[in-house]
Amino acid sequence: MAKLVAVHSFRGGTGKSNTAANVAALLASEGARVAIVDTDIQSPGIHVLFGLGNTDGPTLNDYLWERSSIRDVTVDVSDRIVAHNAITGDGRLYLVRSSVSASDIARVLHDGYDIGRLKAGFEDLSAELDLDFLIIDTHPGLNEETLLSVMISDIMLVILRPDHQDFEGTAVTVGVARRLKIPELLLVLNKVPSGVHLDHLRQQMMETYDAETVAILPLSEEVIRNASGDLFALAQPDDPWSAQIRLIVDRLRA
Repeated sequence: MAKLVAVHSFRGGTGKSNTAANVAALLASEGARVAIVDTDIQSPGIHVLFGLGNTDGPTLNDYLWERSSIRDVTVDVSDRIVAHNAITGDGRLYLVRSSVSASDIARVLHDGYDIGRLKAGFEDLSAELDLDFLIIDTHPGLNEETLLSVMISDIMLVILRPDHQDFEGTAVTVGVARRLKIPELLLVLNKVPSGVHLDHLRQQMMETYDAETVAILPLSEEVIRNASGDLFALAQPDDPWSAQIRLIVDRLRA
């Protein structure tokens, strides 16, 4: 069975989707069979990192509204890794994107969707593609749909910034995760400015959340310039930001 990893943040703008995409890509580059599902149905966008446009095939919405099977809305994006000569062994990377159509997003906001069908889709996709990892890119905050994704996950990867609002919101998220008895809770601190004492920051994280901080991603001008145009950890494997993404990958594979 695939290891389910929910990548989450309490607030938007933390770099959650960028982190999820790069972690998935590195896992696949090392030989794992990985699928990433964009369940941020209200504000999707991770598909951009894989070079997909607004109209490139059916979406998760079509599956949730029973117009397509989960396999039919899954796109093999392994070529994005091959383009960097980075893939080894039997590694594959698949993506299930959500619709960016205004009418589809409005329908989700108004009607919601069958959460049970989403869970069944995760199970079917894992079995049909013989996945090692299923990465769930969640909607920020704590709504009903997000809680389901978190509840069924083996690992919850929480992304936050060194910001008072993020710290407070993440405390709520961690509290909920512990009530839901998530098997593993890992923290990733992103967009950390230069000059910050990292040991002190790690200590503050431990004292605040009593959870493992698996990586501290620097505030990188190179990542900002990349502007979601490529999978940065593959394009710039020697960059300090990419090295921290690799730490996350190593921890997930442990």
